[in-house]
This record gives sequence, C-alpha cells and structure tokens, in this order.
Amino acid sequence: MNTRWVFSLFLVLVLLLLAAGCTQSATPPATPAPTAVETMATAAPNPVTTNLALSKPGPTQTLPSMWTLDVEVASNGFSPDPKIVTTIRGGRGLGFIQQIDVKVTRPDGQVETGVIPKGFKIGDSVSVTSTNAPGRVNRAEVWATTPQGDKVKIFDDYVPFRQF
Repeated sequence: MNTRWVFSLFLVLVLLLLAAGCTQSATPPATPAPTAVETMATAAPNPVTTNLALSKPGPTQTLPSMWTLDVEVASNGFSPDPKIVTTIRGGRGLGFIQQIDVKVTRPDGQVETGVIPKGFKIGDSVSVTSTNAPGRVNRAEVWATTPQGDKVKIFDDYVPFRQF
C-alpha cells in the first residue's frame, strides 16, 4: 500500500512539472526599437562651496541634573525619503524642558529645522529631511530650552545616512 502512495505522489509531481514547463510563452515579447533623443548642451551650474570648518560639530553642554534629557538622533536609512529622526528617550527633564529644537545642516549647505513642543513624553520624535548621497553625512544639532528660557546644546554630531 505504501508503494502505491509513493508511486501516485511521484506521478502527480511529474505531471505538475510537465504542466509548469508547458505554460511558458513560445516567443519572447518584442522589445521596442530605440528612438533618438535630441539633447541640448547647457552651461554647467556653478558649484556651491561651503566652509567645512564652520560646519564641524562643536562642544555640547550638559543640562543640570534635575533637567536631564536623553535623546536619540539617527538616520532612518530609507533612500527614497531620507530623514534624520530625533526621539526623546526619557530623563528627569520631561516635565520641565520647554521644547526641543533640531537643526540639520546638509552637505550642500541647506539647513532644515524641526521642533518638539512642550508636553512631550518618551517616544515623541521629529523627522527632518536629510541627504542620502554616498560618503556624505549630515550634521545634527539638538537644543533644549530650559524653564528659564536658555537654550542648551545637548547634541552636535555628524549623522551618516547608513551605518554598516
């Protein structure tokens, strides 16, 4: 009886393989003929030069122990829509810090900003547009506003698009 089951299973598999091989089209689809496209010469744009010495990350400050705040700054690594995401991870200052300001300076000199307003909780975040060009990194700065209104730089570093 086992032999019948094995033989019938083998026969079904052979029939399925034959049916799969017979379903392919006999002729491949025709490829369209290439068309000529006229191109016009244009003047090359002037490259924008930025002073890299000014865009280097600087020192950060420490919030007083009663207002400490932990933030995570990372790239989303998503090439079609690259962003730098700043997320609040906790700290004693959740109820005291007035707002979080995020500034991203891209390699081409453009500056993007974002804000997390007061009343934030763990997990609140802001996404700021960045670049995904290979070999380039974006400079991210995170500023916390204290209850007295002072701005304290709590993060300043390069954030690469992807890390392997």
